[in-house]
Amino acid sequence: MSISAAFFAQAQDVSVIRNTVDVYSNSPNIGSAKFNAMAGSNGALGGDANSLLTNPAGLGVAISGEVSGTLSVTSNKNTSSYAGSSYGYTLNRGDLGNVGAVMTFQLMTESAWKFINIGVNYSNQSIENYIETPGNSNLIYDFPDATSSSFGRHAYDRYGYMSKTSFGVGANYNNNLYLGAGLNFFNSSIDQSDTAIFNSLSNGSSEYFSKQNTPFYERGNGFSASLGVIGKLGRNFRLGAAVETPTFWNIDRSYAFYNDPIYGDDYAVEDRRLTSPMKATVSAAFIANKSFALNVDYTLGLTKPKYKVYGDAETELNDFFKDNYKNLSEVKIGGEYRIKQFRLRGGYAYASSPFDALNVDRYTDTGDIAGKSYNDLILNDRNALSIGLGYDFRSFYIDASYQNVTSKYSNPFLYGVVDNAYEAGYYSPSRLISSDAYAVSDVKNVRNNFFITFGWKF
Repeated sequence: MSISAAFFAQAQDVSVIRNTVDVYSNSPNIGSAKFNAMAGSNGALGGDANSLLTNPAGLGVAISGEVSGTLSVTSNKNTSSYAGSSYGYTLNRGDLGNVGAVMTFQLMTESAWKFINIGVNYSNQSIENYIETPGNSNLIYDFPDATSSSFGRHAYDRYGYMSKTSFGVGANYNNNLYLGAGLNFFNSSIDQSDTAIFNSLSNGSSEYFSKQNTPFYERGNGFSASLGVIGKLGRNFRLGAAVETPTFWNIDRSYAFYNDPIYGDDYAVEDRRLTSPMKATVSAAFIANKSFALNVDYTLGLTKPKYKVYGDAETELNDFFKDNYKNLSEVKIGGEYRIKQFRLRGGYAYASSPFDALNVDRYTDTGDIAGKSYNDLILNDRNALSIGLGYDFRSFYIDASYQNVTSKYSNPFLYGVVDNAYEAGYYSPSRLISSDAYAVSDVKNVRNNFFITFGWKF
């Protein structure tokens, strides 16, 4: 029930935990407008390159070649509330979200194998995230030189992207059984800072502080593989199952450090190796006729994030995830209804909180320190609603969709103890802040995403 004190005593930012789960353990799930309109639920339906995002056996369902490209416009708003005040900030971005292609090869033989299909899919999503928290004049820090300052503001600022490129093959056996396999290659880029402002009580001037070992920069690449199967149960029902191996990440890091007894303030570089969770997905689809189809996917994480140990930091990260991480659990439901050339789509997705309840010492609004248990610390569950429509011009088609993704969580920051064994505080060019408790804000995250896809069938 408690966060390891030893872990947070090290020069680690809370965002290291957040990024491990939110970025490196959460594969890009941006597909075509159709895929996104159905909340990413297609594990037993398949039929296009987006099958590589859930179940590669869906490649075997395709009976014609297809190429598509998707433009995405994303809006990410965080509202952070603390001590009776709130700050809101919105990030808007347009990008190439997805490109997919399937080549079909019909086997003109008497064998029960009907098709061997090859697919490629590229997904890209921004991981930019900015959380600015207002200050609290009751939270005062007394410096050794007898001056005092009140807490003025805090900000997490993350820039970057995550991409996933997948190659796969799918097979159709007697139009009743579909098999598939895929290889997935990941690339990531993270530029992140963790800063705080304190305001002097004597003259009102503001002083900026950076968390030890921030800002940091990470460039990563990873690899995973996936296998899947889809089987028909009569004319109207299908069942699917897929498994994706852990993603094996190589991460190059550089970061700023402060107040080192030998080097003073400087930069350092290091490598990290991370194994993200293995995942399994089971799916069911109901296909009433050529006009209506419904699909349900359930994904479960089978393992936990684990860093290769090079020192105390990786050991403490692993201990934290071993004790406090809950395996991924996600449900996605999507449906499509066809009216001649028109397509109407909708979906819903729910992802559970990744952490157990955690107990920390935190500052109250009056500036005192008291313990509190949180069941939504760092990250929390996530809900997504989506709708979409499309029009089929026979050889060409155009689809559009909208997603609304919401989450609420408690955001811990400002902790950082400094003593003879380690330094994990907040540093300005002239002095430091040492804090043995957290300030915790309430964050509401709302994402409004728009997608438009242009595709060609051949």
